[in-house]
Amino acid sequence: MHYRSSSQDAHKLCDELNKLRPNSAVLLQADLLKLTELERLAAEAIAAFGGIDVLVNNASVFYPGLVDEVTEEQWDALLGSNLKAPFFLAKHLAGTLKQTKGCIVNIVDIHAERGLKGYPVYSIAKAGLAAMTKVLAKELGPEVRVNGVAPGAILWPEHELSEDSRQEILQRVILKRSGEAIDIAKAVLFLIKDADYVTGQIIAVDGGRTLFY
Repeated sequence: MHYRSSSQDAHKLCDELNKLRPNSAVLLQADLLKLTELERLAAEAIAAFGGIDVLVNNASVFYPGLVDEVTEEQWDALLGSNLKAPFFLAKHLAGTLKQTKGCIVNIVDIHAERGLKGYPVYSIAKAGLAAMTKVLAKELGPEVRVNGVAPGAILWPEHELSEDSRQEILQRVILKRSGEAIDIAKAVLFLIKDADYVTGQIIAVDGGRTLFY
């Protein structure tokens, strides 16, 4: 498990997991925007268990930004966490993943296909991650499978979103409700355990939201 600055929460979760299954979780800290730390993170992960079977690229920065207001710092943060880090982690772990016949699962977004208004750089980054999922499946196959999961309305943004806005979104979801984190976890687990003949695919876990585009 990786964290950047949320040390207290990360240690709490790691302890909880190890209580459920002893010695099953190891905590590693790194700033994913720095190439040297990405390389170190990959090396420490390999050393912790003697090899890696699965890489789940889940870390993400998400916030709005109008085109005429976006700064270089915001661009670097959004592209860095959502695209740069997944690529270089895949690069540094490709060797061990090939040895273990492992897989990569990228957490994409349904807005990778059609960008979310008000979030241009985030949408660009996730679109890049979707493209990366497909091309890495070609580059790393046949030993390594590479797939993605694209969440829809699962967790509402941390910044304030009115109840009217939430209901408006849910009206465009066929199942008429938001999903839960466990829905994403189940899709990831499927791609890891039960999808031996699936690679280069992105599963939308969105309650049917994309059918309304």
